[in-house]
Amino acid sequence: MWSAFGVTFAHPALLALLLLLPLWSWWRRRAAPPRAIPFSRTDVLARGPQPSVSWVRWFPWLRSLALAGFIVAAAQPRSGARAERVASEGIDIALVVDISSSMLAEDFQPQNRIEVAKEKVKRFVVGRKADRVGLVAFSGEALTQVPLTTDYPVVLSAIDNLQVGLLEDGTAIGTAIATAANRLRTAPGRSRVMVLLTDGENNRGAIDPRTAAQAAAAFGIRIYTIGVGSEGMAAVPVGRGLFGLRYENRPVKIDEPLLTEIATNTGGRYFRARDAQALQRIYEQIDTLERSLVEARSYIRYTERFRWPLLVALLALLGELALHARRGVLP
Repeated sequence: MWSAFGVTFAHPALLALLLLLPLWSWWRRRAAPPRAIPFSRTDVLARGPQPSVSWVRWFPWLRSLALAGFIVAAAQPRSGARAERVASEGIDIALVVDISSSMLAEDFQPQNRIEVAKEKVKRFVVGRKADRVGLVAFSGEALTQVPLTTDYPVVLSAIDNLQVGLLEDGTAIGTAIATAANRLRTAPGRSRVMVLLTDGENNRGAIDPRTAAQAAAAFGIRIYTIGVGSEGMAAVPVGRGLFGLRYENRPVKIDEPLLTEIATNTGGRYFRARDAQALQRIYEQIDTLERSLVEARSYIRYTERFRWPLLVALLALLGELALHARRGVLP
């Protein structure tokens, strides 16, 4: 692609044909037969109609202008747009959020765990600049809500839509890690990070969390695990009654040794969030992760400009035909 004076040509090689126009004009004048009519008496010719030389001399110029217009239009001029690559600092991050029923526990007053988690995760996403972010939700199974992207409004909307009951209940940590790792393993960036938030113990899924973590580590994925829940007892939903969910105070059970092992073996770190403020501080700490160069591509739509040279070519062609018709001169 070639550009000049702010105009880009999609097919610049065609512009080389413009160099042939002077040669074509010279050859046309040399090859044209002499326009002479033999008369035995010049006085008879003098009394006849006189050709207008001033009109005839415009014919080659109009023909050349028409050809030049067609050539420039065929080269497809365009302006006001470009496709460019911008190197910037960033990492690939998969946010893995537990949406099991225990996330409705109300030990993070005045909100429950899931609402606090959504709020802090959204704040974490808002702080991103060039990082690719994906979202995986899990309970008894795992599902990718958003693949890795820099379209943060889409990620934020998906976080807003997270709610308990979207998936089969339970806590399948190994399945969640495997699902997120499958998204990260082909990411082009050098730094791949998984942030897993859960409030329970692994009790569902066919994939062992330690095995999934080992596979993630083999792909260079660091896992930061967050255990969410207060110490001791918490009001946890245990069923539905006449007036909605029925809660009972039950002990908070988080498999901290497992989460610590997963983080340590992948080069990450385990955090414990006992309240909303602690969870906020944890995401701020994770925000200080090392950066790696990623390549972001920005697109701006082209404004096509071929209509103008095409219009000039058509006007020149029509002008030549009009002169031929008026003066009775053959092209």
